[in-house]
Amino acid sequence: MDFFELGYFGLFLASFLASTVIPFSSEALLGTMIYYKYDAFLCISVATFGNTLGSITSYWLGYLGKWSILEKYVGIKREKIEKFHAKIEKRGSIIALFTWLPIVGDLISVALGFLRVNFKSVLLFTFIGKLLRYIVTVYITNLFI
Repeated sequence: MDFFELGYFGLFLASFLASTVIPFSSEALLGTMIYYKYDAFLCISVATFGNTLGSITSYWLGYLGKWSILEKYVGIKREKIEKFHAKIEKRGSIIALFTWLPIVGDLISVALGFLRVNFKSVLLFTFIGKLLRYIVTVYITNLFI
């Protein structure tokens, strides 16, 4: 599928997929759209919305997770996770700022959901992190065109 031909909807899809467990990069498409003079504000908005929605989907998948599955298939004991959860309980949602990171960002979203970290805070920090990511991407793209 050629996401570029789909315009803003393609950018939304690419951004959504990029923030799920499917390895995909939305920055290249965003940069291409900026190069072809698509509206920067609209591109940033669409990419941020799609990417945030993808991360929140991963959060809810984690929320549906079960301890028994994690212990059996991943090999992490419940006690170890509970220790980690106690450490991040107060400010854990701030970790959502880093959901934009490749590979680990998806895992962060799933983990925050699994640990039942406050949804509203996770949503806010996820949105802020994604927004900053795309603002920087557009800024850097504009430096080279």
